Amino acid sequence: MISRPHIVSIVLAALLLVLASSPAHAFRCGSKLVKENMHEAQVRRACGAPTTMRDIGRTLRNINAPIRRNHGNGWRSERFPGYGYSEEVIVTEYVYNFGPRKLMRRLIFEGGVLVSIESLGYGYHEK
Repeated sequence: MISRPHIVSIVLAALLLVLASSPAHAFRCGSKLVKENMHEAQVRRACGAPTTMRDIGRTLRNINAPIRRNHGNGWRSERFPGYGYSEEVIVTEYVYNFGPRKLMRRLIFEGGVLVSIESLGYGYHEK
């Protein structure tokens, strides 16, 4: 039988692991979940138009072209041999203000794909 102090220490260790884990990079817009790797159109459908939107620059994105082989009987292989290319994409920033009782969110898109979600603190009343 496990003693009570031992159980308490296990629970505290589990709690510390949960608190020390990296934050989930997602948030809710009403009943919709917004997460990284979503397209701008999907985010706009879920959250509506952002409070502010601006293009903040350009960046190069490396794209690896996979080699796929279909071997039959439902067996497929895929490998990334390093054959890829770089593509210049536009970096866009959206800021959503959900009001004074919710956190504002800053979303960064590269080439129309959501790559970063940040919390900016509590929002404000819009006039």
